[in-house]
Amino acid sequence: MAISDVQEYMHLTDEEIEQLGRELDAIRKEVEDSRGPKDAAYINRLIRIQRYLAIAGRLTLLVGVHDKRTRVPAAVTGATLLALHKILENMEIGHNVMHGQWDWMNDPEIHSSNWEWDTAQPAEQWKHSHNYVHHQFTNVLGYDNDIGYGILRMAREQRWSPVNLGQPVYNAMLATLFQWGVALHDLDIERIRKGEKDPKEMKRQLKQIFRKGRNQILKDYVVYPALAGPQWRTVMAANVGANLTRNLWSYVIIFCGHFPDGAMHFTEEEIEDETRAEWYLRQILGAANFEGGPLMHIMSGNLGYQIEHHLFPDLPSNRYGEISVKVKALCEKYDIPYTIGPLHKQYGQALRTIIKLSVPNSWTNSDKPEPPTPPQKRRRRSDSERPDRIRQLGAWSRGTSQERKAS
Repeated sequence: MAISDVQEYMHLTDEEIEQLGRELDAIRKEVEDSRGPKDAAYINRLIRIQRYLAIAGRLTLLVGVHDKRTRVPAAVTGATLLALHKILENMEIGHNVMHGQWDWMNDPEIHSSNWEWDTAQPAEQWKHSHNYVHHQFTNVLGYDNDIGYGILRMAREQRWSPVNLGQPVYNAMLATLFQWGVALHDLDIERIRKGEKDPKEMKRQLKQIFRKGRNQILKDYVVYPALAGPQWRTVMAANVGANLTRNLWSYVIIFCGHFPDGAMHFTEEEIEDETRAEWYLRQILGAANFEGGPLMHIMSGNLGYQIEHHLFPDLPSNRYGEISVKVKALCEKYDIPYTIGPLHKQYGQALRTIIKLSVPNSWTNSDKPEPPTPPQKRRRRSDSERPDRIRQLGAWSRGTSQERKAS
């Protein structure tokens, strides 16, 4: 059920919600005041490891594939190293750097305004669709474009269409081609289809996506395979395998943080005059964590702590583990659900939702109360219709002056 009044749903008083907000602010300040050399060393070490993985993967493919005895082992090893490099760069480094988690270091190389990641979506567009839209309006129907990525019906309040019968197929395609689905995400296909998108802005974004996508294709499927000479097919296949692995892993991690049972949706009424404390509460209710060891959390961008990430998206990800202990204690204190489970269970619940919502509501039973109002088609909001962003969500801009001139 989509929630229209979180306070009423949770049976919390105004003072209790504001006190929760003050305690969460105190956690934020404690981490901000304690950031230092250990945190800087963490991100610098990961960037070095990620780059070593890339070099090792490329060299393994370029050198090892020319001998029949080592061709297959070199291809598998090279693809594995490249997949690890891409996962680490996208999840724990790129995603978190562009949230501004390391801006406090004042290092121009590791700064949200300068980082361009190894995936098809331009960093500028990602920072808008993710930092501003998704984190500001987490799971708010009609506002958060991440609910189904424009192709999946993920809430019973969303009106069903015969097109939704193909959801299992769309879902498999999205998982396989995830970086390209994300690349098109900020275009907002629904608003383009309805003629609500500014044509000039759409043209500028498409040019950006074309340039970024072209460079990714040239790098992985033209330049590096060409360097391998006669074994270019082997190198290309390894690059395909690395990108596919990264796509599937990223997709699973993201879906596990937003669509398991317990991750709630909200109506637009909830964000009317929403206070900072109420925003905090909505982040806790709209996200889900998964369990895992230190390596699992690093390779998932520490998004196993999705609740903590949504509460404090610009705090260093290596601190989420310690933050989670305090957040969980607060949830127990205020009797707030803290959704967490094994990775396979969280994804299984998300997959079940995708399949169930591919058919009309009347065909399936819900383990939650039915929507208070009939399902409806909620129009996507434009930036002018969305409130100003919360400062801690990370910077974003609609292109620099140089990008606009080039477009």
